[in-house]
Amino acid sequence: MDFMEVVSKRRSIRKYRPDPVPEEVLNQVLEAARLAPSGGNAQPWHFVVVKDPEKKRALGISDWAQQAPVVIVGCTEAPSQTDIAIAFEHLILAAANFGLGTCWIGRWGADGEIKRALNIPADVRVLAVTPLGYPAESPPARPRKPLSQIVHRERF
Repeated sequence: MDFMEVVSKRRSIRKYRPDPVPEEVLNQVLEAARLAPSGGNAQPWHFVVVKDPEKKRALGISDWAQQAPVVIVGCTEAPSQTDIAIAFEHLILAAANFGLGTCWIGRWGADGEIKRALNIPADVRVLAVTPLGYPAESPPARPRKPLSQIVHRERF
């Protein structure tokens, strides 16, 4: 797919097929996140890949999210959310490019269960979690505001 097709076709998926995600595809999705830009090239991110069903249950996420073959937890060493958010979005768009579904589940400030379950250090914060797998649904596009309502030229 070309980039604009990936962006326009990406959806939040809440139903997944049980088919495993090939390791080489998973690694390419993670590589896309690794290549994301960051302030001062600090690269303050970490991604925890969870496949074990018991570990997924221990994360305290919705049952539907646990059904995906993979759950990825995006974490950061930095006090800011910006760099990890950029990297996580790279990951989600790369997944869409490979025909995989995701659903960004924000966890900033609500990460205690996840940190305990995955032994994440106290100084590392969890931004978000996403299930990752082949979609078992094709939700329609949700309405988006036209550019004329969100883009301002030279002044607000």
